[in-house]
Amino acid sequence: MQTLRLLFRYAPIKIIALAAALVLTPRWASAEALLLVEADTGKVLEAQNATYPWYPASVTKLMTAYVALKAVKDGRITLDTLFTVSPAAASQSPSKMGYRPGTQVTVDNALKMMLVKSANDMAVVLAEGVGGSIDGFSAMMNDTARKLGMTQTSYVNPNGLPADGQITSARDLAILARAIIRDLPEYEYFVHIPSIRYGRRVVQNFNKLIGRYPGADGFKTGFICASGYNLVASATRNGKRLIAVVLGASSGQMRAVRAIQMLDRGFNGNQLSWLKSPLGTVDQLAPVDATPPNLRDDMCNGRRRRPASDDDEDTVAGADGEATGGTLLAGLQAPTMKPSELLAAAPVPSEPVLVYTGPTRTGAALIAAVAADADAQTPARHRGKKAHAAARKDAKPATRTAAKTDADAKAAAKPDAKPAEAKPGAARHVAAKHDAGAKPAEKTGSDAPKPAKPKAAAKPKTAGKPAPKDG
Repeated sequence: MQTLRLLFRYAPIKIIALAAALVLTPRWASAEALLLVEADTGKVLEAQNATYPWYPASVTKLMTAYVALKAVKDGRITLDTLFTVSPAAASQSPSKMGYRPGTQVTVDNALKMMLVKSANDMAVVLAEGVGGSIDGFSAMMNDTARKLGMTQTSYVNPNGLPADGQITSARDLAILARAIIRDLPEYEYFVHIPSIRYGRRVVQNFNKLIGRYPGADGFKTGFICASGYNLVASATRNGKRLIAVVLGASSGQMRAVRAIQMLDRGFNGNQLSWLKSPLGTVDQLAPVDATPPNLRDDMCNGRRRRPASDDDEDTVAGADGEATGGTLLAGLQAPTMKPSELLAAAPVPSEPVLVYTGPTRTGAALIAAVAADADAQTPARHRGKKAHAAARKDAKPATRTAAKTDADAKAAAKPDAKPAEAKPGAARHVAAKHDAGAKPAEKTGSDAPKPAKPKAAAKPKTAGKPAPKDG
């Protein structure tokens, strides 16, 4: 107690500052950054830690797509332009397509692979093709961010893999999402493709709202250990489009749950919105000068049964987060279906979009390209094993047929042989079958040896006397 008195007496200012810091600084182990805005007006409907710096992870690819598609719209490249997979692109960490250096892909296919599968190698392919190098493209990304008013964002790579200088905020990501809708309406379909097929593999969009949440039409997921599970999502109902940003969720399931909760409140109208002061527009949110939280210890510790990934399949019980929703007002709505139930349902059936390597193709050439990619997906040693197995499978019936033919020939050549001498079961079966068909053969006369078979029926004459051929 005496110590506390001394502290309050001699350092009151420091203590007050410390207390204020504790109040203002969120507990990153359990906190998230959440933001809900109207796409058309930018009006903020809900915000929590929305202007704290955050590691973007793979939602970085939204800016990569924006810069690449602006180059298409400006006529500097086309969707059919071929880019080549470089050694730097091929060496990127998963998730990736895994193509070898020298493989060529169109801008169109690279964008689809990057946005649906979150392919890190395709992000580098686009960066090197549009910007000449990763550094050159990163400079283009940063210049674009400044022009859009993303004052809390900086980029050092096009895919969001861990890097200290790769920073954004929920505020800035909402600004970017609005820019994609506003500036690139003709290419917006890239951000809500339900699934892609490359070769024999089909990959569903990591954004679980696509095909499940009514009206869902964007955008992108992301995850690294330091950031937690991130999601920029959008949905449209009755002509009203909302954008939800979730950063730092505990799992892939939870980020989708959080987004659904915010979107539901936005579409249904928040009953207690009159209690809250207006939040203005997303551009007016005041940035917070702080260090991005590092969630590595919580996201990638030893307690996880498997390494966390962007396509995390962990489920969330209805009572875990759905009643509280991470915010004060999350439990006020009573939707007809809980978010976890909605996400557990299968997505609306849709035909996967074909992606492939090489130049743009149609018709039979497209089918051939897809088949070639499917064959290339099988490692050479597996292809060898499969070919060997197929050869063995094809050889077995032939072997059995050959054995049967030999047995039939021997049985035909030895019509007077004793049954006891035919020891193998297959030979006995062939002999029995041959004896059963002796009479018809005699009538038709189709086999040269078969006329001798009536002698086999006359046991007294043949039992102890072998045929001349056997002698």
